[in-house]
Formats: sequence, C-alpha cells, structure tokens
Amino acid sequence: MSRLDAPQRLVLLSGWGIDQRIWQPLDTYWPAHTEVHTVDWPGYGDTPALAEPATLDTLASAMADKLPSNAVWVGWSLGGLLASALLDKLPAPRGMVLIGTGGQFCSDDGVSKAELASFQRAFSRDPDATWRHFLRWQTQGEPNARHAHQQLRAMLGDTPSATASTLSQGLHWLATLDNTQRLQEAPCPVIQLVGEHDPLVASSTRAQAINLAHAGHCPMLSQPAQLVATIASQAALVAKEHVCT
Repeated sequence: MSRLDAPQRLVLLSGWGIDQRIWQPLDTYWPAHTEVHTVDWPGYGDTPALAEPATLDTLASAMADKLPSNAVWVGWSLGGLLASALLDKLPAPRGMVLIGTGGQFCSDDGVSKAELASFQRAFSRDPDATWRHFLRWQTQGEPNARHAHQQLRAMLGDTPSATASTLSQGLHWLATLDNTQRLQEAPCPVIQLVGEHDPLVASSTRAQAINLAHAGHCPMLSQPAQLVATIASQAALVAKEHVCT
C-alpha cells in the first residue's frame, strides 16, 4: 500500500467542558478510508488530570502518545487552541484542522476579555451552573439552538466530566493563549473552519476560514454530514501535500 492509499488518520480534540462524546454525531458519516481517533484532554472522562500547576509542558508530556505526527489533528474551540500551542512542544502533525477557533479566543467582536473574566468569576462561585450556562451559550448560533442544546444535555448529562481544577485551568488558557505567531509560522498546513453563525468567533478569524453554512459553534450537532465532508476533503489535501513535499 502506498502512502497515498493509506487510511487518513485523524485525531479529534474537544473543547472546554466537553469530552470526546461531542464527536459521536459524526460516527456514521466518516468515509470508509478514514481512521478516526477521539481522545480526551487530561482531567476529562477517565483521563487523569494534570498535576498542579498545569503547564503546556506537562500537557505536552501527557498528550505525546495521543497526538502522533502521522495524523491530522482536528481541534475544536479550546481543543484547537491547545493543539496549536502544542506545535511548539511536540513533533508536527501532517496538518491541523481548527474548528471554531483562531489565534486567540477573546476578541472585540466575538467573546470579549471582560465577558470571559465575568464568566470566570461566575465559574468560581458555581462551577456546575456556569458550565450548564455555557452549553446553552455556545449553541445559540445553530439553526435550531434549542434542539442543539437538548442534544448536548442528553449527551453530557447535568454535570461536567472534567474536574473543577481542569475546567478552571482551561478557562485560564482561553484567556491567555495567543497562537497568532505560531499559526503564521506553523510547521504544517493549517485549515480553519468556522460556522457562519458562530457567536464566539472573531470576524478576523471568520475572514480567513472556510465557512460552514447553517452552523454555529457546534457544527457537529447541527451539520454533521457537512462537517465530516469538509474535514475529510481538507485532510486529504493536507495528506497529498505532505506526500509531495
């Protein structure tokens, strides 16, 4: 089997407060020639949390075996921010697909620094209630926001699968990570996908991304077939570029 004929390996990385179950709606849509791995970040599900204080170095050590270089990393929201940050720490993947994320999370016309700081204060007072609020918040751009929220709640339950310290650290990374230069100098191809109605994404990110029609921040809920087709086609282009270089 030639390298071009080998299965396309994808590693799917979820965002803040949500574990690998978020990718379940895509299961029936993947092309047969695709090898899909969904992994949890430390502190989510059954994956041990990072020792405190957590750093990108300790995150890289924990994720080294889960983020192989012979795959395309697909990071959604905070998952994309963290995957981008780890380009400095781990061998580069064949390519990276970022969903609903750019160089940094906060922006003037997406989620402002003041809004995120207010969210962090609310989280410190009542983590579970704030997490539930976030589930509703991030589905607002979907064609049927109520249905998307119901999907999330049915999938995830009433409490997060991550530890409070893991969630708090994730909010800190959302507030502080700036991957702008990393992405400009990325050691692999980087593809950005954004739902056309994503309320969390800056206009500058949207302008340089492939827009997903009739979708918000959670296209895996509202447009699973479109999302899979776009990821698969972009990953195939990345793989072809990788073989030719």
